[in-house]
Amino acid sequence: MAHDVVVIGAGAAGLSAALVLGRARRRVAVVDTGEPRNAPAAHMQGFLSRDGMPPAELLAAGRAEAAGCGVEFVPARVDRVDPGFTVRLSGGAALRARRVLVATGLRDELPALPGVAERWGRDVLHCPYCHGYEVRDQPLGVLGGRPGAAEQALLLRQWSGDVVLIPYAPDRPGGPARDGGPADGAGLTGGERERLAARGVRVADGEAARLVTAPDGRLRGVRLTDGRLIPRAAVFVRPRMVPLDGLLTGLGCVRDGNGLVTTDASGRTGVPGVWAAGNVVNPRAQVITAAGAGSAAAIALNHDLVDEDTALALEAHRAA
Repeated sequence: MAHDVVVIGAGAAGLSAALVLGRARRRVAVVDTGEPRNAPAAHMQGFLSRDGMPPAELLAAGRAEAAGCGVEFVPARVDRVDPGFTVRLSGGAALRARRVLVATGLRDELPALPGVAERWGRDVLHCPYCHGYEVRDQPLGVLGGRPGAAEQALLLRQWSGDVVLIPYAPDRPGGPARDGGPADGAGLTGGERERLAARGVRVADGEAARLVTAPDGRLRGVRLTDGRLIPRAAVFVRPRMVPLDGLLTGLGCVRDGNGLVTTDASGRTGVPGVWAAGNVVNPRAQVITAAGAGSAAAIALNHDLVDEDTALALEAHRAA
């Protein structure tokens, strides 16, 4: 017997959708690998009534709530989704579904600077709204070399009076850029430098070589290529966010000019029966935003199923 909906991904978006659909008495299966994007983070901020909660606790609570409504959880990886829909799992098993909701999220491509990956989600951060309050009034760094670094530094100035933008050439760590960009790797225009100076944000004279940690593992600062250390309590970076949308594009969903699969406000894609929610189609969505998107998608999905149920019932009624 086919499931009404197979949800792929058990983050905030997928679990929220599963809970709403389970409460609507739909037959739902959630397939997930158990590798959430925010696993390195010790706490989650900005979620009303759950501020400061460890992300794993939120997911555990969501699973328990959805399971209490009859939602089935399948620990597996989805290899592909065939039109129709057959959800093919690694190992050969398959699930049949009337509708599919993809909430697979994204992956963060971090700068190759030594120390960044090791401290990611602890004192190497990316979202001022998620973590700025926790490091307020402390010396903060922003790693340059990626689009939006200047804007991120200007934003962080709201949380601290000591913000330093530290140049970094991502195409060759510890050396000048090879693509004709500025030698310091910051990629700043004159206008950006003026705006930073007006807000009291310093630009380091040098280039980042690696992050330095204390014996207890906490960040000490950023070591420059000339050996100087810029002490920082936290460093913010702009990772390249890559949506995990291969299942969607494999079904024929199209991307927009920004490289994101297009959906309507409810998460409905251009392929009938396929919805998407969360970071897979909105990389900037925070946990609370993703949860709301999952709820909206579930309600739209259920209405779509009601329409189909009614059409089938009407056909049978007329035949009788």
